[in-house]
Amino acid sequence: MRSDSLAVATPPAAPSRPAPFGFRFVAPLALGSTLNPINSTMISTALVPIAGDFRASVAQTGWLVAGLYLTSAIAQPTMGRLADLFGPRRIYLISLGLVALAGLAGALAPSLGMLIAVRVLLGIGTSGAYPSAMRIFRTQGDRLGVAPPRVAMGVLSFAGVATTAIGPVLGGLLTGAFGWHSIFTVNLPLSLLAMGLAVLWTPKDQPRTASFAHVMAELDLLGIGLFGAWLLSLMLFLMNLDHPIWWALLVSVAFGIVLVAHSLRHAQPFIDVRMLARNRPLTLTYLRIAAILLIVYCILYGFAQWLESGASFTSTQAGLITLPMSGVAALASLAGARTKSIRTPFIISAAASLFGCVGLFLIGHQTPVWLIAMAVMLFGLPTGMASTATQAAVYIQAPASEIGTASGLQRTATYIGAITATSLLGFVYGQHATDHGLHTLAIVMGVLSAVLVVATILDRTLPRIAAE
Repeated sequence: MRSDSLAVATPPAAPSRPAPFGFRFVAPLALGSTLNPINSTMISTALVPIAGDFRASVAQTGWLVAGLYLTSAIAQPTMGRLADLFGPRRIYLISLGLVALAGLAGALAPSLGMLIAVRVLLGIGTSGAYPSAMRIFRTQGDRLGVAPPRVAMGVLSFAGVATTAIGPVLGGLLTGAFGWHSIFTVNLPLSLLAMGLAVLWTPKDQPRTASFAHVMAELDLLGIGLFGAWLLSLMLFLMNLDHPIWWALLVSVAFGIVLVAHSLRHAQPFIDVRMLARNRPLTLTYLRIAAILLIVYCILYGFAQWLESGASFTSTQAGLITLPMSGVAALASLAGARTKSIRTPFIISAAASLFGCVGLFLIGHQTPVWLIAMAVMLFGLPTGMASTATQAAVYIQAPASEIGTASGLQRTATYIGAITATSLLGFVYGQHATDHGLHTLAIVMGVLSAVLVVATILDRTLPRIAAE
């Protein structure tokens, strides 16, 4: 008998499977989700050079900012609904293809009007990533019968917040080294990398059987058009506060009334007024993040413009001065992702904004650089914490079947805050940023921050602890 005949057969080791919410699952989703926030803020340190090349005012270049946000405000919930209907992976990949196309077009744009059109295309393309990623998380969790770990979901928020914060730094470095066209061109390699990783590592969608008529009814094209018309007319009024276009405000009110009436009659409206009225906690969450992001984007755009126009720093220097704020934002986002509290990050965000506004009021163009950087550092806390806490709140408060749409509306709320910030900057700065304009901005933001602190403390609809 052979000696090895008595040996016990050892079964081959089972191949290791990637963790269901591990690096391979999260990385493609996080990378794609960064494209909208990084394009939102990367342009902040390029606005002054662009205005110089095209001889444009602060209000005119403001359309580069507001155009992306107007488009994103409409496209985010639309893409979220398409992700719910057609499958999030499909919408994710299509969206990234549009971003790549915009990256090419931005490198060749010969005029301000064409550049605004490129920003609109970027708004459409980048809008599909975040709601699709949230839908993919929900689908993976439902398939496994577990809730996605908050830390894994926090990576999405962290990636968005971190790129929002470093956007001015990256934009300043790219603009200083290669010119402002490079802030558009960089989208090409980023989107192609995200597409490749998504194809390799994200789970495929289930087959969809919805008919074309059903999809059209679900999309509510009339509601989308009414919402777009309401937001465009409102933005036209807000972008010209120094010389108010009153008829635009009246048109906006009229479209708002028609939009509400349409929503109440439609079975699946684009903006579900009934749901917002019924789900008061979710509505308050949207209003809160819109107000906080109004303050954040006033800093991301207004502070950078003041550094270049009011304090005579270069684009690269302006980006580097905001680097400490970016570091605080990244750390705050990590802290927000790891804490179980939801209420506390909102209170800290509003309080930090209030003290930050005091710091802004005390600086001027002759202030030492280190004090200028210190004055703006506190705004890193709301930049990092608020979005993470909002994401956790929306995940709890939104119906499970509508998480894609609700996540899109969350981004819509932030874009409305950003659009309002853009109009406020045009109003207080005029043709260029000055110390007086910066101090006026600090007063307005300080009052809003104080209101947010009190309102958040008194809000009993906000959950104290997030679900695991």
